[in-house]
Amino acid sequence: MTEPIIAPQSHTTQARSLAKTFSWRALASIDTFILGLIVTGSMTFAGSIASLEVLTKLILYYLHERAWARVVWGVKPMEDVL
Repeated sequence: MTEPIIAPQSHTTQARSLAKTFSWRALASIDTFILGLIVTGSMTFAGSIASLEVLTKLILYYLHERAWARVVWGVKPMEDVL
């Protein structure tokens, strides 16, 4: 018998997902700004690009993280880890 792919509940908290969302967003926005600066040569335009993508990427990453938190595939039970 195969084990289920979707967990009935997540083993991670929403607060953890939110913290990961904001820390990832900071790193990714810096990357976007640097790439925008390299491509355009303009700090103003690079800043505009980085600013515009912040909100949408925050929401998308959070939803993606919460979806993956429910997937049991590749997660070992705690008794296997200890």
